Amino acid sequence: MQSKYLLIALCISIGLFSCKDDKESEQKELQSYVEPEPAKEFGFVLDDFVVKRDTIRKGDSFGEILERNKIGYPKIFNIAEKAKDSFDIRKLQIGKPYTLLCTKDSLELPQCFIYQPNNVDYVVINFSDSIEAYTGRKPISIVQREASGIIQSSFSQTMDSLGLPADLTYNVADIYAWTLDFYKLQRGDRFKLVYKQRFIEDSIYAGIESIDATYFEHKGDPLYAFRFVADSTKGIVDYFDENTKSLRRTFLTAPIKFRYRISSRYNLKRRIAYYGYKVRPHKGTDFAAAIGTPIIATANGTVTESTRRGGNGKYVKIKHNGTYSTQYLHMKAQNVKKGDYVKQGDVIGWVGMTGNTGGPHVCYRFWKNGKQVDPFKQKLPAAESIPDSIKTDYLDFIKPYKSQLDNIQFVDNKIELPSENETLTSKIQ
Repeated sequence: MQSKYLLIALCISIGLFSCKDDKESEQKELQSYVEPEPAKEFGFVLDDFVVKRDTIRKGDSFGEILERNKIGYPKIFNIAEKAKDSFDIRKLQIGKPYTLLCTKDSLELPQCFIYQPNNVDYVVINFSDSIEAYTGRKPISIVQREASGIIQSSFSQTMDSLGLPADLTYNVADIYAWTLDFYKLQRGDRFKLVYKQRFIEDSIYAGIESIDATYFEHKGDPLYAFRFVADSTKGIVDYFDENTKSLRRTFLTAPIKFRYRISSRYNLKRRIAYYGYKVRPHKGTDFAAAIGTPIIATANGTVTESTRRGGNGKYVKIKHNGTYSTQYLHMKAQNVKKGDYVKQGDVIGWVGMTGNTGGPHVCYRFWKNGKQVDPFKQKLPAAESIPDSIKTDYLDFIKPYKSQLDNIQFVDNKIELPSENETLTSKIQ
């Protein structure tokens, strides 16, 4: 009988301990549970509103958007008047996104209009109580990355096969525009990159922040490039090699970055069948490319002409200094006007077929001391290199970047190369 009571007591004790353990486990789970942060965007808790998103369409205006969403014109006029000092509502662009934050009731009346002119910046017009307008920027994180590759067909195809963004490809081409002909790269040439990317709210790609250091090996010759602020007072950033020499020249070799071919060169003795093989001097260099291809200024300067005339079609002429001028003919459209100051690499127009032309191209003409000459036969001056006064600072600055580049390894796996489009190596961190 006594043993029976002992057994009952033992069962009760086990049950009590089990309940205690369950309660402690439940308490721990409650303690470990953290209420998730409510979703926020543009500084607002989205759960507090009915959120309506759309893009500006043809014919849309600020007033029409609000009127469609049950806001009367007297209030719209009042909102526009009070917001005009912060944002001009007439500047809404087709295709740009906007967001309406509306009341969470059956009326769903707009309380706030948010316009995004780009992926980062936004304009808030808040009229929930008093009317206020202000601008903001989404948080941006910057991530450093590395990449390397071996050319199999072309630089752009290699970059594409590595999954690298197109703007990185163009920026690298800009760095080496004066020292490398990207149409003469050979299979087996290779490169390494150290660069930074921007991300909006840690997830949305927002472009290249900077390319800090690059290495290109062409025909076995190494070509380093390091990004450096050579003039801190003016904030001028440029690229220099490991010996402090500038990679830049005063003029680019071509007014088009990629995907062109030289269809006709400067030739004072050119004969054309159409004109009975009479001598018809060609005082320009024709760069054939698809209609709409961007045309860039080959050097800094001031636009002296942006017009249309005769066989030249639509064209732009730029005076670079007292010695040099350039001209760009047969444009589809110009992107600059007379008097504009342009920088090297700025888009000044697009390839077209205006004037006398048998196909889409830009005729690039080059003046020296008022006389048209062949730019490929000119000994053009190089840009300034690192001043002696800061050479030591520069060499100290590039040491860690050079070490980082030198330590980026190419994948040493022997891959068969059946196709010109395959990439031998890739590395992205």
